[in-house]
Amino acid sequence: MENIVILGGGFAGLWAALTAAREVAHAKATAAIGITLVSRDLFLTVRPRLYEAFQEGLRAPLAPTLTPLNVQLVAAEVTAVALDAQRVSLRHADGREEALAYDRLILATGSEQIPLAVPGASEFGLNIDTFAGAEAFDAHLKRTIEAPDTPGRLTFVVVGGGFTGIELAAEMRRRIALHSNAEIARASRVLLIEQANIIGPDLGAKPRPHIEAALLGAQVEVRLGTRVARIERSAVVLENGERIPVATVVLTTGLRAQSLGASLGAPTDLSGRVVVDAHLRVASQPAVFAAGDVAHAMADATHATLMSCQHAVPAGKHAGYNAARDLLGLPLRTYSQPQYVTVLDLGDYGAIFTQGWDRQIDQAGPEVKALKQMVNTQWIYPPTGSAEALLIAADIDAPWPPVV
Repeated sequence: MENIVILGGGFAGLWAALTAAREVAHAKATAAIGITLVSRDLFLTVRPRLYEAFQEGLRAPLAPTLTPLNVQLVAAEVTAVALDAQRVSLRHADGREEALAYDRLILATGSEQIPLAVPGASEFGLNIDTFAGAEAFDAHLKRTIEAPDTPGRLTFVVVGGGFTGIELAAEMRRRIALHSNAEIARASRVLLIEQANIIGPDLGAKPRPHIEAALLGAQVEVRLGTRVARIERSAVVLENGERIPVATVVLTTGLRAQSLGASLGAPTDLSGRVVVDAHLRVASQPAVFAAGDVAHAMADATHATLMSCQHAVPAGKHAGYNAARDLLGLPLRTYSQPQYVTVLDLGDYGAIFTQGWDRQIDQAGPEVKALKQMVNTQWIYPPTGSAEALLIAADIDAPWPPVV
């Protein structure tokens, strides 16, 4: 039996498995091809939602989507990839070691938050980058609000004024009220610290007036051109020497690729993403494909994919399609995704919907909130149902996301 092994149970890995399974099923090949997905746990974390109020629904089980298509799901940590031997080394939660042989490998190990390189960040900084991080932040929030009053108890600092930091800051008073009441939420102090001289430096100029208006309405203090010097148990110290008493610091400092891609010996970009060709094949590694946050792929002639599920899902489908068809001796498909949209949640202000790489404002305000909620609660969740329904969803030509 030939084997396709997929590393990573996020958006790219899940959809790679589904589309590979569809191509194998439709080819009716005489040689059997097995598909295995390796994930750190048995869930897909719906990462774009982790700024929201914490709940178990912020992750979805992988098995209901994979099992009907006979995709084997393995919960383990990947420790190494032996390219010459075409084997992947795994370590299970109980310490057991395992090796998987592959004929085609799909790297979809995703990204991780860039650490803030200042004293105290790892000890006292929280994050919403992972399900565990979001859970720990919510538990901390509850404890802090219920604790006896101390200086800075109701001061909440978000470090990083990008997409995630903006969404969290705009939502913070709602998060506080869920563990207390509206009066405490209004009395709290929320600060957003950004080292650039503009808010949302990667989001472009066009959405900025809406972002600024939303943060002003949410009574978020925005500190631009400001760097953190250190984080203490009960304070944040800025580079200008200002010391802010605070009990809660959340870091939203951007993303970098998981390090496994760099071990393949292929070129990587500044974010550690492994460079792939138009078929999403890793340079100089004919048996290895990559997709999602770990891959530097070109969405069109001039724009590389971003670290987002909007690019991870179609790229994952292309990687699964091409890996399977490569084994089957069938033509491959060039990946491209020229359409790009942004839906940014701005709390009580509503949301912004932009189209194009220059983020032309399409809609802004309360009416866009329903679109954002549909994206977050419906469109990006993995499909479930019968094998037939899953194979339809896995069709590489099925539109994703749905037409807005």
